[in-house]
Amino acid sequence: ENREDMLSSKSNRLTEALEEANKLFSGVSCAREAVLDAQFLVLASNLGKEKANELHSEMTAFDSLAFAEDLLTFMGINRIEVEDNDSDSEGISGGYLPSNAWQKLGEETEKYFRRAPSFHYMLGSFKSDPPVPRQRIERQKKTTGGEEKRAMPAQLKKMEESHQEATEKEVERILGLLQTHFKNDPDTPISFFDLVIDPNSFARTVENIFHVSFIIRDGFARLKLDEDKLPIIEPSKDNEGREDDRGAGARNQVVLSLSHQEWK
Repeated sequence: ENREDMLSSKSNRLTEALEEANKLFSGVSCAREAVLDAQFLVLASNLGKEKANELHSEMTAFDSLAFAEDLLTFMGINRIEVEDNDSDSEGISGGYLPSNAWQKLGEETEKYFRRAPSFHYMLGSFKSDPPVPRQRIERQKKTTGGEEKRAMPAQLKKMEESHQEATEKEVERILGLLQTHFKNDPDTPISFFDLVIDPNSFARTVENIFHVSFIIRDGFARLKLDEDKLPIIEPSKDNEGREDDRGAGARNQVVLSLSHQEWK
């Protein structure tokens, strides 16, 4: 009933009606009353939308046509010449902009955009020769590196010799133990695993197998399989080792797998 009064920009009737509806909504208890409140909310929203559309802001809207006209004028178009050209040649729309029109526009818009600086080489092209001080530094590094390389082989050679001597001594020690045990009881076969396995060290066990392999390779001992198909070891006689060495199938190498779990 008061639609025109509520749509007036000078009236606050719509705000007062919303405040009154908020007070009445606190006492809603029936579904019908809630439906009436929803209908009022829809009606108030429509009135608010219409009231907002009637507002006039002081901000100027963007006019694309006016902008295009100002842009053409800035680029140097002459309206008088355009009209003369249109009257002389119909259907021809080009030829009335100056030749530097787009260049002029680009120079003006360039001020409002940030540009990355142009890339240039400080030392010229990539093919330029390196500076002289760098060459001197590289020569000094090469000379120091040469001195280190000359010193290293002597140290490595000493380490290899000491390691080789320790291996030979350990091989001789194990061979002596094997020969002594075999002399004391030549009828009892020596189990290969009883000989090499160290119950307290897996690493020591692997080293023992490594050292025993040298004894077998050089023909000082040989491996057999007993009745249970388990390896046994016995020292070779002086003549047997040399004769076997001459045979075609004397030196047979095998790979033995021994995990930590199997060692336990």
